[in-house]
Amino acid sequence: MADTFKQVILVRQDLKLPKGKACAQAAHASVEAVLRSNSQIIADWRHEGMAKVVLKVENEKELIKFFQLAKDEGIAASLITDAGRTVISPGTKTCVGIGPDKVETIDLLTKELKLL
Repeated sequence: MADTFKQVILVRQDLKLPKGKACAQAAHASVEAVLRSNSQIIADWRHEGMAKVVLKVENEKELIKFFQLAKDEGIAASLITDAGRTVISPGTKTCVGIGPDKVETIDLLTKELKLL
């Protein structure tokens, strides 16, 4: 069976972001992680429909933990820090994008997290 690919986006729940702000931050995380990814993985992921899953993390500590785990495993990842122009303070870490990468690889890191 051929590999399948996905990307996960982690969103902090303690910030209680308005839906539009959370969506914008998740989009930043997704795009930035793709820009850091291997071109062949991106091509395979795009061919499959660019699966994305948005998951919850409780706070900044948990967000950074998963960002570091992804980096340690050699998976492209992005940590989004807000500019503070709207509803949260400048420098607030809001989201992490992980992948795209093989589903099995990402699931090893994030299987304990719940869907947003």
